[in-house]
Amino acid sequence: MPTMHWDLTQWATRAYLFDEVCAGEDGLAESIRAQAAEAGVPQEHHHHLSDILNTIDNLQGVPEQVQDDMRAIYQVLAEAEAQVHGSEVDHMHFHEVGEGSHIQSVLEICLAIRSLQPQRITSTHVQVGSGQVQCAHGLMDIPAPATAAILARGVPIFEPRLEGERCTPTSAAVIFHFVDEFI
Repeated sequence: MPTMHWDLTQWATRAYLFDEVCAGEDGLAESIRAQAAEAGVPQEHHHHLSDILNTIDNLQGVPEQVQDDMRAIYQVLAEAEAQVHGSEVDHMHFHEVGEGSHIQSVLEICLAIRSLQPQRITSTHVQVGSGQVQCAHGLMDIPAPATAAILARGVPIFEPRLEGERCTPTSAAVIFHFVDEFI
């Protein structure tokens, strides 16, 4: 596949990204979900980057390139969270992004992308949404601070912004890691 293009003008959540990657590929989503389930992501909460990296290192049957992608995505997340909280990356404490279900969905996205082997990934500007969202730190404006920190690294925002949280910190990190060009 020469180029994969993502339309993120309406949604940019993890679930939407997975659907966008698998669109038009018969049976890919089911195959990837099965492979990810066999990898053995613990569904416990991972509080620190070291916990997540250890989990990634111990996934069963996952190609090294996929593990590298996952490590890079979680490094971006840790840097953004540390920036927002004024702490060091190694002392950062994950809340929602450390849940096993988040790690599982990042694994699924990475497996799907690597199975299709696009030479490039392009994307529209990203719909982040508007309003407020309830997080572990309380009620926050959208985009949440960690999402905004990642987007500020060069991910353009789509206007007009729709109601609700349309891009999370995890999906922002996936987008930042994989997209070669925003058009």
